[in-house]
Amino acid sequence: MRTPHFYVGAELFAVSVMLGTAAMTYMSLSRQDNSSALLSPPVVALLLIANLVPAIALLVLLGRRVAMRRAARSAIGSDGQLHVRLVAIFSLIAAIPMLMVVLFASLLFQYGVQFWFSDSARAMLQNAGNFARGYYEQNLREVGDETLTMASDVRDYLNQSKISSPDFAEGYIYQVVTRKLNRSAIIEIGPDGIARTAATVDPDRRPVTQYLTRDVVDRLAKGEGVVVRAEPDQIQAFTLLYPNRRIYLYATRDSDAPAFSQVKRAQAVLANYESFARQSRALQIRFNSALFIGSLALVGVAVWIALTVADRLVKPVNELVDAARRIAAGDLSTRVAGPHARDEIGVLSNAFNRMTQRLEAQTSALMGANSQLENRRAFIEAILSGVSAGVIALSQDRQIRMVNGSAREILAAQEEVLTELQLRQVSPELDDLLTEGAVAEIVQIRAGIDLRTLAVKIVKDQSGHVLTFDDITQQLSDQRRAAWADVARRIAHEIKNPLTPIQLAAERLQRRYADQITNDRPTFTRLTETIVRQVGDLRRIVDEFSSFARMPKPVFRNEVLVDIARHALFLHEVAHPDIRFGFVTDLDDLHLVCDRRQIGQALTNVVKNAVEAVEARRASDPAHEGQISMTVARAGTRIAIVVQDNGIGLPEERDRIIEPYMTTRTKGTGLGLAIVNRIVQEHGGTMQFEDAPGGGAIVRILVDQGHLAKLEEDPADAVMKGDSIAHGA
Repeated sequence: MRTPHFYVGAELFAVSVMLGTAAMTYMSLSRQDNSSALLSPPVVALLLIANLVPAIALLVLLGRRVAMRRAARSAIGSDGQLHVRLVAIFSLIAAIPMLMVVLFASLLFQYGVQFWFSDSARAMLQNAGNFARGYYEQNLREVGDETLTMASDVRDYLNQSKISSPDFAEGYIYQVVTRKLNRSAIIEIGPDGIARTAATVDPDRRPVTQYLTRDVVDRLAKGEGVVVRAEPDQIQAFTLLYPNRRIYLYATRDSDAPAFSQVKRAQAVLANYESFARQSRALQIRFNSALFIGSLALVGVAVWIALTVADRLVKPVNELVDAARRIAAGDLSTRVAGPHARDEIGVLSNAFNRMTQRLEAQTSALMGANSQLENRRAFIEAILSGVSAGVIALSQDRQIRMVNGSAREILAAQEEVLTELQLRQVSPELDDLLTEGAVAEIVQIRAGIDLRTLAVKIVKDQSGHVLTFDDITQQLSDQRRAAWADVARRIAHEIKNPLTPIQLAAERLQRRYADQITNDRPTFTRLTETIVRQVGDLRRIVDEFSSFARMPKPVFRNEVLVDIARHALFLHEVAHPDIRFGFVTDLDDLHLVCDRRQIGQALTNVVKNAVEAVEARRASDPAHEGQISMTVARAGTRIAIVVQDNGIGLPEERDRIIEPYMTTRTKGTGLGLAIVNRIVQEHGGTMQFEDAPGGGAIVRILVDQGHLAKLEEDPADAVMKGDSIAHGA
């Protein structure tokens, strides 16, 4: 949302733009050299729009400021967005068409004025006047020319006959008629200076001697061939018939009086036109100024109407908002006061009151139902939280809707919120069971870094699926361990009994008959020693079987863990000087409740496996430098004992290396890590296997110090338990 500073900046910007365009307009108008010439219509229209736009924007922004002040003084004290929107809408409705009308009106008027005051219009009027004058002057010339020609013909007549003869009169009349003259006369000025008519053709019998003025006589005397004069009702022409005898020929032709007046009128119209043309620019500027003022007035009226309409519309809306706020605060008994007008706002107010009434009733019912649902949900969650089996409820699209704590723990889910995930994101193996349509199945899943075996049951209903599963990994492991322990016990019993007689017999043969054998005595000695040595190896294997089958219960005492770890590493460090051993810890005084002998045995076996892994790698790479390190540190709330080597690394079947009789070495029994895992489990811990960077393996033993502290036994009880175990053995 734009801040108030933005609108203040917009107002200042509009003022600056308006002043800038006004200055630019003034300079554009004052730069014209010819103050009477019209300005270019597109330029004037562009200047008009350029001045109108910032002025209208300033009016709208001022209207917005007024609208926000009115809204702030309202009952709800809003920020006036409805007022502002109405001002904007009305302004746009008024401004956009108005700008288009102003643009077209300005261009239309200016192009019209430009046409009437253009050179073509001026030329048209001038041509019309010139045409009328030319037509009139042509008549004058024609009368003068006809008079000159007729004077030549009359002289010919006078040379042939006397002026008083009928033939001359007939020829004279013929000349007047054929030359379209209305009257004619032959005037002679005597020695006394009096003009007398010698012959005349005049149907109206007008006196013609008065038309021969002194001016006409002088002009003819100066050499003009013909003198033509225009009168309102006729055109007169005078010429010398006999220059030396002062005899003149007079001829007239009646003219059209309106044509003479039209010539005068055309001259007056042309003069008026020139006067208006000199005022055309002022007219152009006045018209566009009127458009500018009228447009601003129209936008101002639109803003005022918008504010008035907004006040009338916002008042009932304010009442609805105030009622909605009280309902949001929890007062469902709120109603909008009436009476309401029969319009959309009134319908909305009535619907609002009905809605709040129903909300009040439904909320009461929902609160009761919600209380019951909450009690049921709490009861179900309490039941599920106490169930050791994992339970997951799924929707139709296999999205997790509910999961209990046991399921989260079994699946080792890292996400805090599982209800927004698909089942495949949490456990692809369980999702595959749904795809296969299984109902009950035993499946192995990957939970973190562990491989677990689950007994899964699937129930489908209309809402989706419900998965119930138990972690039977430990149960299967215990069953396998028990089976292997029974096998080991039977093997130890069946093999150990004949070993002693075989060993005694071989030793007796060696002592009694060694001196008596003379033929190939070294072979006899080597064979009997081989029997004794192999019997010893078998006895060692049988002892391991017996140890695995009859693992004694641990005796938990408070021991210094670092001493146990250092001792286990030291034994192998002395036995293998060609391998570089390292020990890292900052917990020298760490005490741990454990069975010292069993923990020592477990660490010894782990380090022994690391030594064998290093030697196996060195067999293929004699230049390899063996390294084994042991670290004792805290890992959260637990204690971590980490053994890392750079040997051959973990086998591909790393998930089964803790199972009895699972070995990758030719001389191994497969019981070392099985015994270590059993010891760690009896101490409430876990084992983890990882690949070491650069090759090798990492074995991590994690034990809970707080959990083991609760298992500490009384020394007297521990001694008695140890005696009973020894006696039983």
